Amino acid sequence: MSTILSALKSTASAKTQAQAPSRGRTPLEEKLLAAGVSAQLLDEAREARAKSGGGFFETLLRKKALDEKRLLQILSDHYGLPVWRELPMESIDVDFTRLATIAYLKKYKMVPIITAQAAAIAISDPTHFQPADDLRHLLRRDDLQTVLAPQEAILAAINLAYDTSRATAKDYYNEISEETADDLISEISETADLLDETSDAPIIKLVNLLVSGAIKDRASDIHVEPYSGALKIRYRIDGILYDILSLPRKIQSPLVSRIKIMAKLNIAEKRLPQDGRIELKIGDRLIDVRVSVLPTAFGERVVLRLLDKSSDILKLRDLGMHDERIRLLDRLIKSPYGIILVTGPTGSGKTTTLYAALSTINRPEINIITIEDPIEYQIDGVGQIQVNPKIDLTFAAGLRSIVRQDPDVILVGEIRDRETAEIAIQSSLTGHLVFSTLHTNDAASAVTRLIDMGIEPFLVTSSVVAIIAQRLVRLLCPHCKEVYTPDDETLANLGLDHSVLGDNTFYRKRGCNLCMQTGFRGRTAIFEILVVDDPIKKLVLTTSDSNQLNELAIRRGMITLQQDGIQKVLAGLTTTEEVLRVTRSLGRKDDIVQEA
Repeated sequence: MSTILSALKSTASAKTQAQAPSRGRTPLEEKLLAAGVSAQLLDEAREARAKSGGGFFETLLRKKALDEKRLLQILSDHYGLPVWRELPMESIDVDFTRLATIAYLKKYKMVPIITAQAAAIAISDPTHFQPADDLRHLLRRDDLQTVLAPQEAILAAINLAYDTSRATAKDYYNEISEETADDLISEISETADLLDETSDAPIIKLVNLLVSGAIKDRASDIHVEPYSGALKIRYRIDGILYDILSLPRKIQSPLVSRIKIMAKLNIAEKRLPQDGRIELKIGDRLIDVRVSVLPTAFGERVVLRLLDKSSDILKLRDLGMHDERIRLLDRLIKSPYGIILVTGPTGSGKTTTLYAALSTINRPEINIITIEDPIEYQIDGVGQIQVNPKIDLTFAAGLRSIVRQDPDVILVGEIRDRETAEIAIQSSLTGHLVFSTLHTNDAASAVTRLIDMGIEPFLVTSSVVAIIAQRLVRLLCPHCKEVYTPDDETLANLGLDHSVLGDNTFYRKRGCNLCMQTGFRGRTAIFEILVVDDPIKKLVLTTSDSNQLNELAIRRGMITLQQDGIQKVLAGLTTTEEVLRVTRSLGRKDDIVQEA
């Protein structure tokens, strides 16, 4: 009864607002005026409500008339509804997903919260009383009270509920049979929301579940690999490949065809490699999928690279550097001219580091232009060019045109050849700051690589300001990591002695449901920064031996990749084995890292 009375009060109040003359103010509007909302914005919100029947509070939030926390408090006082700042998403009952569509709940920004302790409908706009009542009727739950919650929390709960309620790809593989052409050509919209995809074709369900499952598991890549007896599906999570599913070989052809259709590739061409892309939505996340198809002895092999375009670009402080090195890097990236190189193997986070540097120096008075392959994130205020070899738009060709665009800062995605290196050096010598990447094992090897390309040593010393080498190490899962005491051999491999055991705690992986039993969750970077100062320049002019350059840089205070990794081990962030995994190939003749 109290729920019905509350709804009636909300109805009467909402109708009063809707019928109020434009020159008068409702009690709620008076409260909003007292909170600092201008009369002009209130009139705009009124007009939006008159046109669409809603959008009053949306307009106030979009115009930043007041923050949502303050608005919810005003609405709570006015309507007598409680405010839930956070929703109990870990214990939510997702049975409602079988009855209500995700589009309906997102339209009205409401979600039923049914747990052992509570039964409510969380809404952000209390004037949506009719959709809330319709939802109660649909769920046959008249006992659901109405509560207010932030829009972000409601949308997160909706996405989580529909994500976790979906079956996994394993649940579908027994359903896969010979697909008709109509099933395969039933395309979903380019930016359709996979959580709301309702196609009954099993092959379409399988592909959608493979992608949404990969996003849920934080995978960066999906591998579809045909072999003589089976089709293997693997996810790359935190840099490591894991077997996810083994399917019958007969599924390979329709599965690859479905992916090709989504990527707008030629499904009839099975002899040549093909590349494409798909843009998808998983809940409120926009996912860019790069598709690579390669013919092999047992059929076409497909790799899908997943890029979450809705995630924020990291700042320097988010990269995992110590404060002292952040200050050093901050000083280097504000140099007026020169080249700053970031080195490391594929997938070591080089582009992320460069984007963090660009976002730090990005200001209206600086003209920044990039040429990339591919463009991974769009940055406001930065001109970004996509390499396109089909029309001869290479790094070198694009770089020649960029320097005629009056840039202050240039980012070249990768220096792959002598021509690109020469143009980058010429640009730095004529007053531009140039960022780029190289594929080398460590910072000192970048100098050797440039000279090997045919660049004169005096040009290297005149242009290169600093070289940053990096690797990614997996972070221990904070929920299940356990304390242990490393043995003598492990300590020796890291160049440590027993004295460190007294002041530091070492952790090792264990495994739980939150980390898929791997013991790791997420990654961070380890760095070494080689500043090309006068002593380094003098040595480069006499030799390009990377070992000698590295030894001099260490004597001048450079912290190596392994030393940075050890600091993260001592901080309890990762394991000794993880640091050795990514740095053991860097062992030198007088400091060889043994197998742990």
